[in-house]
Amino acid sequence: MLEALNPQFYAPMLETALTAFTTFFAVIGPIDTAVLVASITPNMTRAERLALSIKAVSIATTIILLFVLVGEPVLRQLGVSLAALQTAGGIILFIIALNMTLSRRPGPGALTMRESAEAENKAEAHAEIAVFPLATPLLAGPGAMTGAIVLAAGTKGDFMLLTAVIGAIIAVMLVTLVLLLLAQEVHQLIGVTARKVIVRVFGVLLAALAVQLIFDGISAAHIFS
Repeated sequence: MLEALNPQFYAPMLETALTAFTTFFAVIGPIDTAVLVASITPNMTRAERLALSIKAVSIATTIILLFVLVGEPVLRQLGVSLAALQTAGGIILFIIALNMTLSRRPGPGALTMRESAEAENKAEAHAEIAVFPLATPLLAGPGAMTGAIVLAAGTKGDFMLLTAVIGAIIAVMLVTLVLLLLAQEVHQLIGVTARKVIVRVFGVLLAALAVQLIFDGISAAHIFS
């Protein structure tokens, strides 16, 4: 009881939550996604965009949480160690961060304008634009899935830390939902320059987190000891 009143008791949870929030905000890219949604759904009413956004965010959240809860046990059954997972995940996230920093991708799914147009036509034809390309790969893409597994594995079964990771995911997805609902306003408010600055800042932060994951993986593997 007294331990719970100690601020240091919550320090690991806060650190884990901040790391998870930064990681998922960077790889999901709510601002970029909102701008992209505004460009591919210009004729939608606010009610239609509301339904679209809720469905897409719900699906993406479910996918990411599934990777958080069962991704690491599945990899363990495959014989993949935590050290290997951390190192591989760090490398993948670093590549994503490098592309973000160098502005080599327009959004969190690396869709070109032609691919976006093709995806839009295909999705609208089947009334499933919320599933593809919005829910996946834009929101629940490879980076988010990898980050979910790596961060969940890093908690080492600690329920409080795992709760912090899940809470961070839900927080990012709520921010994403709000921005998607305000897609047209965000598109008009955020200029090209401001959007690039935001993406690059989070790219640098994600790169630092990715390098730390690589260091942790190599250290846990005891390769040099």
